[in-house]
Amino acid sequence: MTTLQIRNKGTITFPASMRRKYALGEGSVLSLIDLGEGVFLLKPFRSNIDELADKIRLELEAQGETLETMLTCLREVRENYAADESPPA
Repeated sequence: MTTLQIRNKGTITFPASMRRKYALGEGSVLSLIDLGEGVFLLKPFRSNIDELADKIRLELEAQGETLETMLTCLREVRENYAADESPPA
């Protein structure tokens, strides 16, 4: 267990060992969850975007897609979209 002290303007200093262990530094964002009765859970905030992107990539790779085929498809869709949005001649 580690004891933290709230300082001026609500600042808390984490021990260096904890900052290293969880890759926390200046500007790191944490989620504070109030569990009630004065009990709090503090955890590093991590975006789910990277995790979701990895799941999508793995699923597409399992279907035989590659980065190149996906980029080719994207170019084709953009070209079709641009052609559909062109003003009539």
